[in-house]
Amino acid sequence: MDTSVIIIGIVVTLLFAIPFYYSARSSSVNKSKIKSIKDQFSQNGHFNFEVTETLNKKVLALDEKNKGFLLMDFNSKPEIVSFVNLNDILSSKLVVTTENKTNTTNRIELEFNYKENKKAATALFYKIENDQLGQIRLHEDHQLAKKWKDKIDNCIS
Repeated sequence: MDTSVIIIGIVVTLLFAIPFYYSARSSSVNKSKIKSIKDQFSQNGHFNFEVTETLNKKVLALDEKNKGFLLMDFNSKPEIVSFVNLNDILSSKLVVTTENKTNTTNRIELEFNYKENKKAATALFYKIENDQLGQIRLHEDHQLAKKWKDKIDNCIS
């Protein structure tokens, strides 16, 4: 009787411990990856990305003092990392690309217009190919893009 109770207790403990272990391990790997990317784009400590937000495997970071923006998207393979020095930016706008026939949103990008030479750079917020469940994350990513466009516009002005 005592042996069977011990065995059941061990099995139940393992059922809870193994998923918790993998979740904690995955979280620590992601945190270290995010930290290394931030360090890589800090340009020898010039940018300090204090404002950070994570949603749907996207990490957005902003340095309001030195005016730097960093977007990391871990949904796509390979991962997309976009860095923009906001000191060189004149304006930004949100670009939503849709299919003509079905009004299906294919892409949401934040477009940055440079002060000099009038070129533009983009940061990709949403791509339908990366949404495995068919536009489940579209609304959240669109709201996130609007929110961060406002933050960036406040930082630029």
